[in-house]
Amino acid sequence: MSVDVVILAAGQGSRMKSNLPKVLHKVGGKPMVQHVIDTATQMADVDTHVVIGHGADLLRQSLEGQTLNFALQAEQKGTGHAVAQAMPNVAEDSVVLILYGDVPLTQAATMQEMVNIAATGDLALLTVNLKDPTGYGRIVRNSDDQVIAIVEHKDATAEQHLITEVNTGILAVKSQYLADWLPQLSSENAQGEYYLTDIIAMAAQGGVQISAIQPEAEEEVQGVNNRVQLAELERWYQLQRAEWLMVNGATLADPSRIDVRGNVNIGLDLLIDVNVVLEGDVTLGDNVIIEPNCYLKNCTIGAGTHIKANTVIEDAVVAESCDIGPFARLRPGTQLANKAKIGNFVETKKAIVGEGSKINHLSYVGDAILGKDVNVGAGTITCNYDGVNKSTTEIDDNAFIGSNTALVAPVKVGKMATVGAGSTISKDIDPAALAVTRAKQTSIKNWPRPQKKEKGN
Repeated sequence: MSVDVVILAAGQGSRMKSNLPKVLHKVGGKPMVQHVIDTATQMADVDTHVVIGHGADLLRQSLEGQTLNFALQAEQKGTGHAVAQAMPNVAEDSVVLILYGDVPLTQAATMQEMVNIAATGDLALLTVNLKDPTGYGRIVRNSDDQVIAIVEHKDATAEQHLITEVNTGILAVKSQYLADWLPQLSSENAQGEYYLTDIIAMAAQGGVQISAIQPEAEEEVQGVNNRVQLAELERWYQLQRAEWLMVNGATLADPSRIDVRGNVNIGLDLLIDVNVVLEGDVTLGDNVIIEPNCYLKNCTIGAGTHIKANTVIEDAVVAESCDIGPFARLRPGTQLANKAKIGNFVETKKAIVGEGSKINHLSYVGDAILGKDVNVGAGTITCNYDGVNKSTTEIDDNAFIGSNTALVAPVKVGKMATVGAGSTISKDIDPAALAVTRAKQTSIKNWPRPQKKEKGN
């Protein structure tokens, strides 16, 4: 049986105090609604419908490029009304799984269990027991412990307020049931809205079995209404990611001080110190060491590489046994071969650095190709931009670049060539040659130093 996933994402979220639609606020570096979409589409044979309203154009733009059906809820008249907007595009014989764009961390296994239950003809309802159920709809059961209704908090009696089992809003049911029940909803309640929860009573009265299940963790069904709740959910999410890293081979100095904002693949025996951020697609090989305060985005780090404190690596590929930092920055397009070394306060961009080559201190190397065992001295820069175009610097194997050198691209330094410190190189250098452009030193004996003038003069 096919599955139609309906994600409710039309609300304004006024308590977020933001111009951004609530469901586009991020957890783990990804919009909440995208978490829901990504998890739901892990199931087979799924059509995904997103009900939009507030900030509809921005939501369409943010989610473009994906196979989604959008349904517009122009007026927010409640959850039942929202689901009804998606129904024209829902298959006549499918299971409908209803999710929420501001409840981002429901697990795929939980969703699949609900779909499996609904496929048998039951209504699957996700509930949770809370110590403080204030504000939530209460699950009402009969003397046989069967679910017979959901009562919203504002409509509940004093006795019903004592119930701790609450509705998460997430349910799964066959589409033909919804097509029958939704037109029967009424807005005669405390909020004047069409509650989706009223279909529970309809199901019970119609003899449809209601099967209530609960998630493994309360946070799976935690919604976000304000930035405090957003931060709470972020911390729980990050703890799950930290636990995954540790289970799969990484030692974390402090699991509460690492942020994963994307997809990370790791080898064995990694050591990751505090305040490290991993964003996008990151691959870390065996025995990688990452010192404190490092930021890695969309990069591959080879086995045995040591990344020292306060280093930034973005859209780069680092081979095995490299040494990077501290305070280094590898910008997009950087490629380091085995045993390359990038030292403190070095910046690279679109630089291919050969095996064993070293850029140890205070240098900028951009749009450059370095061969094997090149040594780049402190203060060296590649002058790769003329204000309009960018050009390439080539430095062949075993070349030695003296400190404070400016290499004006396009230029090539030959194999085994040497550049004297303080030179500005604008012409190619032959292999094994020495190039020096240093001005002749002049000394003046007994030079009278300037004297400080007296005040008033």
